[in-house]
Amino acid sequence: MLRLLLAVAISASPAIAAADGPGPNLVIDIEGESNGRVVIDLFEDVAPAHAEQIAALAESGAYDGVFFHRVIDGFMAQTGDVEFARSEGDMRRAGTGGSSRPDLPAEFSDIPFDRGIVGMARAQDPNSANSQFFIMFRDGHFLNGQYTVVGRVIEGMDVVDAIKRGTGPNGAVTGVPDVMLDVSIER
Repeated sequence: MLRLLLAVAISASPAIAAADGPGPNLVIDIEGESNGRVVIDLFEDVAPAHAEQIAALAESGAYDGVFFHRVIDGFMAQTGDVEFARSEGDMRRAGTGGSSRPDLPAEFSDIPFDRGIVGMARAQDPNSANSQFFIMFRDGHFLNGQYTVVGRVIEGMDVVDAIKRGTGPNGAVTGVPDVMLDVSIER
């Protein structure tokens, strides 16, 4: 039944329906101000290298215990800094780290940055995405064609909406941030 409902929801967006279907799915259990499960359909046909990188990091356990370090109300929630955004990391540097895997060349598409879209965070260089990603709270079409779209939330957008907002500079989360307790892949 879930797959049927998902197929109907995806068919509402022709660009996504034509490019990809359900799965592989990134499953995230979040704990903090927000508590619950978020499921992201990774667009392996749209951004194969980025989807593979996220899946490999999730399967290795690299994302387990990583914080949402930058959360801007009305914009997006960013996580995935496997180097610094964790309890044993240097939170002053959260958002500047990546993984031991190589940075990726951009895989831009015509999929718009709508609510629930997941994009890859990067530095100034478009080919610098590594492990960090962000989930859109609202449409942000000014990002279209400038960041790689890697997936879409298909379950748990209410959990995303409840993630603790940042109050520091540029949306930095102060105090105790919400955490991706467990991250896995369902194929």
